[in-house]
Amino acid sequence: MSAGWLLRTASGRWRSPWRLLVFVVALVVGLIVAQSLFAPLVLGVASAVGLRLSLESTVLCVALALAHLAALRWFDGRPWRDAGMGGGSWRPGALVTGTLTGALGIGIPILLLVGIGWLALRSAPDGSSMALALRLLAFLAPAALWEELAFRGYPLTVLADAVGARIAVVATSMVFGLIHLANPGADWRAVGLVTLAGIWLGVVRLATGSLWAAWLAHLAWNWTMAGLWHAPVSGVTLGIVDWRLDDAGPDWATGGKWGPEGGAFAALGMLCATSWFAARPRGGARAGHNDKQ
Repeated sequence: MSAGWLLRTASGRWRSPWRLLVFVVALVVGLIVAQSLFAPLVLGVASAVGLRLSLESTVLCVALALAHLAALRWFDGRPWRDAGMGGGSWRPGALVTGTLTGALGIGIPILLLVGIGWLALRSAPDGSSMALALRLLAFLAPAALWEELAFRGYPLTVLADAVGARIAVVATSMVFGLIHLANPGADWRAVGLVTLAGIWLGVVRLATGSLWAAWLAHLAWNWTMAGLWHAPVSGVTLGIVDWRLDDAGPDWATGGKWGPEGGAFAALGMLCATSWFAARPRGGARAGHNDKQ
């Protein structure tokens, strides 16, 4: 067995562990660069226009973008479309479909819970719901984007090449669920639901060939809860004015302190969305080429 076999596959491609290692190293370097150079600039601009941004999420987005540039484009020499980020990934149909399934996937379950009385709309201190919705959009967009880049971007492509798309989606989704254990009120039921969300978003990414469609589905899901219904997102309440949702039903259905996405109704919404995307033909993402890596 030669050293070359340990480094490259028969087709000449670097093996998956080395590709992931390069990605991780590039991510660490990207974090240092983004934190030292990009963060002060973002803070200055945001302060000047009175905009509240999630600086941590924005820094992670920049670092992950640099890691994709280094690992996907420079080290692998592969096109952006292989990570669902090429020009075709901006197709309006894919973006609209991702957004609608994200909004409806959680919006309809919440409506059903309100209709049967297990979630109750109550009045809250007066404020500007529109202003809150816009602030939350600016806050949630980079938060959803860094998670998609980290779990449905290059790492998913590498794992899909090595072990197939289905196993790659499940593996990345399990890690996606586990990182949410640090959130307030997290338990194994909540982690299981977040893992299911990861599978849904992974299927969106593969079915549409678009990381951006998965990002918009993720963003629409979170914003529908926080910006429209003023409900907690993964156990975190981000702002309440004018109205709020009170939990008046069993936790298995409503999600309890975790929020509506932690309940069985949301799980059913995700399963329906996942099944719909899984039944569609692939959108051109070059993922899942098994080369015994």
